[in-house]
Amino acid sequence: MGIEAEQESAFGRGCGLLLPYSGVRLSSSPQANREGLYFCDGQRKVDYVLVFHQRRHGSLRSPASTSTNEPADHEMRLIRQEFEANLMEAGLEIERDFEVKAHGPSFTRLHAPWPVLCREAEFLKIKVPTKTSYVFNEERGFGSSMSTVWRKLNQPFQPKVSSQDHGSSKLLSHCFSRDKLHLTLIAKGVYDAAFPLHDVSGTIDITREIGNILLLLFLLHEEWARYSAFYKYQPIDLVRKYFGEKIGLYFAWLGVYTQLLIPASIVGIIVFGYGVATVDTDIPSLEMCDERLNFTMCPLCDGACDFWRLNTACGTARASHLFDNPATVFFSIFMSLWAVLFLEHWKRRQISLSFSWDLTGIEEDEEHPRPKYETILLQKRQRKQKNKKKKKKNEVGNIRKCSLNVLNLLSHHAFCLKKLTWKDRLPGYFINVSSILFMFGLTFSAVFGVIIYRITVSALMAMSPDPETKSNVRVTVTATAVIINLVVILILDEIYGAVALWLTELEIPKTETTFEERLILKAFLLKFMNAYAPIFYVAFFKGRFAGRPGNYVYVFNDYRMEECAPGGCLIELCIQLSIIMLGKQLIQNNIFEIGIPKLKKLVRAIKDKGTAQKESEDERPPQQWNRDYDLAPFEGLTPEYMEMIIQFGFVSLFVASFPLAPVFALLNNVIEIRLDAKKFVTELRRPVAIRAKDIGIWYNILSGMGKFSVIINAFVISFTSDFIPRLVYQYIYSQTGTMHGFIDHTLSYFNVSNFKSGTVPQTSSQGEITFCRHF
Repeated sequence: MGIEAEQESAFGRGCGLLLPYSGVRLSSSPQANREGLYFCDGQRKVDYVLVFHQRRHGSLRSPASTSTNEPADHEMRLIRQEFEANLMEAGLEIERDFEVKAHGPSFTRLHAPWPVLCREAEFLKIKVPTKTSYVFNEERGFGSSMSTVWRKLNQPFQPKVSSQDHGSSKLLSHCFSRDKLHLTLIAKGVYDAAFPLHDVSGTIDITREIGNILLLLFLLHEEWARYSAFYKYQPIDLVRKYFGEKIGLYFAWLGVYTQLLIPASIVGIIVFGYGVATVDTDIPSLEMCDERLNFTMCPLCDGACDFWRLNTACGTARASHLFDNPATVFFSIFMSLWAVLFLEHWKRRQISLSFSWDLTGIEEDEEHPRPKYETILLQKRQRKQKNKKKKKKNEVGNIRKCSLNVLNLLSHHAFCLKKLTWKDRLPGYFINVSSILFMFGLTFSAVFGVIIYRITVSALMAMSPDPETKSNVRVTVTATAVIINLVVILILDEIYGAVALWLTELEIPKTETTFEERLILKAFLLKFMNAYAPIFYVAFFKGRFAGRPGNYVYVFNDYRMEECAPGGCLIELCIQLSIIMLGKQLIQNNIFEIGIPKLKKLVRAIKDKGTAQKESEDERPPQQWNRDYDLAPFEGLTPEYMEMIIQFGFVSLFVASFPLAPVFALLNNVIEIRLDAKKFVTELRRPVAIRAKDIGIWYNILSGMGKFSVIINAFVISFTSDFIPRLVYQYIYSQTGTMHGFIDHTLSYFNVSNFKSGTVPQTSSQGEITFCRHF
């Protein structure tokens, strides 16, 4: 065919197949060839790479392949040739490997001449300045002096990068963000991967210049993707220029969020410091620790537990005051206002970036359908053709239109096929609803299982003859239960992420945007319930259904429902929140994020080592496209946003119980920014640059959580904290207008003769007890 003849005439010795190149042929660059960033002529840069493997599948037209629609090897070769011919017809220049490898990946390199990029910029409405912009900032007097001082103070925190020209980036991936046909070919196995090349090869620890312009990737590595640069501002314009607007907006949002955590952290430290400073003067704590008051409390379990003195819970009461004091009420109000301020500040920052990056005029074009959607449409049409043989003559014309060539058969033009109806999606919706309800039940079952663990272990430890074991029942049970909760949350979190993806695929969304939004909503809903269900239980339910002496509530007719500690449930809520938050950030967000990619890279290296031994005929050293293909593929920003959104919930929803949450979030995010930056620069293939005018549905989720945080903090203060009961006692019941007598006021009396049979302590070290007290 014509393409094969073209290939033979365009053969380039040793490098591969050079396909049409019109332009002045300059002297080749051996250094560029060695780095693998250019075609064999050393002048045309590789802008994009398509990767495929030799494999054998069932035929597209065979009945056995209707479920997968994977073409046979010779059909895939024809599809690739036709697709690449269309690319050349569109003006792109192509270089192929001379020989297709039998066992390893084969690469097709693309180069976009400047006229093609200009044409695509017109389609995408990417504006480029045609004149030099002059900005005159003439300052005089006191304002000028203050600006000079501020610039000098701020200079050490600025990254050492030059100001970026927003219209000078040359990204072929913008074109591929518009044309999605290559994604369909990847989904059907015609190609295995498609990605732009990183702008550097080998190690990136040596300063190099090309054309007196420092490599973008080197700048990003030195000024952004290093932990030693944690104190510097992010070079957001450089990130946007290299990775595209969508990723640039994510890092800009993360920077704004981290920046605004600084005032929240300062206020949180002050609130915690107030609790530390006033713990020795807190009257309720002093009364609980006073042995002279002689409060004899009712047993914590039936039969085996003895009466106990309230002053033995002195440590718990003092610790509770650190987080349950009047300052925490102020901090709750402050954090609710802070959440609103953060969202407003981000809107201003987003508008500023949209203006400077020329995103204000972006129009949402009609998106190309997802490959899975097209496959279901094709299967539906094939079924209809089999079931409606009588109408075959009327449909011959349309069928021929759809079967003009193999590539059209894969692209499935809209005029050939109808849309999916609600009947086609009904099974997926039914599975979605039932699966989500099942996942909710699984989460609640896990929480209930931990409750049973706490109740049974508390009873068993209370029966122990060892007095030290009895005295440490609450601390031991609380700590171990929270650790179990953390492990369950981490395991279910990974499961729910995979389940959310599977459920979204079952819905068969038509476009990638719809798919992403539905995936985000499902993943957020499941992970939100998973992370916060045990915290909600401690905050609003624990101790409220335990009953009272003589009328306790039992689980399985044997074990009493657990009660809050003498200082209230707020201290347990603080422990629960802190361990889960720190555990998720340390283990899931950092260790998993670092360890799992490295493990995957090791597995790929082991597989490629075996492949390399088979491909002994390949004498050239690994090129840049080989090295980039060995990197992990970019799988979207959903995991990155999700972990920050869950953290935002920890910072805003239950901050009344843990004022130090913003501090730990700030420390985590300082590392997270550099960790994500290092991952994008060194661990991932270069993502396709995508234009986006905002962060999408994530802003709506943040706004909803900000409003929800007001309600949750109000409930925590009203029902979990002792703030309201103390105010009521001080201004209504106290004769002196102080907190003296508050503990005695809150304790009720119970006549021990009213205990049910078998629930009275078998032995008592407290002597003859007539009445015991309980909260």
